[in-house]
Amino acid sequence: MPKIKKVIKEVIKTVRTQSELGVQTGPWKAAGHKIGLVPTMGALHAGHMALVHQAKKVCDKVCVTLFVNPTQFGPGEDFNSYPRDEEKDRAMLQDAGADILYAPSVGEMYPDGTTASLSAGELGSVLEGAFRPGHFDGVATVVERLFSHTNPHAAFFGEKDYQQLQVIKQMTLRQKTPVEIIGVPTVRGTDGLALSSRNEYLSESERGIAPVLYQTISGVADGFAGGQPSAELIAAAVEKLGLAGFDPVDYVAVVDAKNLKPLELFSPDTPARVLAAAKLGRARLIDNIAVTAP
Repeated sequence: MPKIKKVIKEVIKTVRTQSELGVQTGPWKAAGHKIGLVPTMGALHAGHMALVHQAKKVCDKVCVTLFVNPTQFGPGEDFNSYPRDEEKDRAMLQDAGADILYAPSVGEMYPDGTTASLSAGELGSVLEGAFRPGHFDGVATVVERLFSHTNPHAAFFGEKDYQQLQVIKQMTLRQKTPVEIIGVPTVRGTDGLALSSRNEYLSESERGIAPVLYQTISGVADGFAGGQPSAELIAAAVEKLGLAGFDPVDYVAVVDAKNLKPLELFSPDTPARVLAAAKLGRARLIDNIAVTAP
């Protein structure tokens, strides 16, 4: 009878300080391995695993960070109630084949106090930035510090947080940080709802309503590509979301995909994106979609 070879998957290592992380990643760098970074705030789902899987395709080793960053939460936001389950997150990363989990404390990330030190610039002051002042300064600050701690060759971010992705790309260029920023397409449920940690806040009835956000921005994208003015499409979209139960609708916008400036009419020479944010019960949902030429 042939022997069955048992495959034992290496247990993912968890470290909590920059010095511990260096002990783990130093030999990788010395061996010439390409290191991929996947920054997260935990409460992991299939969307995060898509980032890990893409990182594994591109890089030799994958480091995932888990840090709920206080500097990107404003007054009255959900920092204290943000979902946390490190044991579950670690198990998911183990199954996905990540090599190391870096889960630092607030003191490790901000030894001099939690004051954001980087500005996200003009790109961070519109859309989400207008409704969450200082949010993207906190994002830029923590990502720059994570880059400093991990020294990756590439970092992977979901396109669901499209404005964040553009802010990080600009920050990296501005800081002259030698890290390749790679966007990964949004992962959605079968009904179109973008996967998000904050979907946990939705009640059963709200979960049934939530896909209307994606349906609405998809309609805006189709209409814009078909030649309709953005102002008409946005007004109709805000009304549709309000009737569905979203309250408030913070914004629906049709913008240049690179600089996020508003667009009035479609041009095949200008890549465009539709972005939206709206509250549904306790959950504030954001989503976006590319405008595809007909």
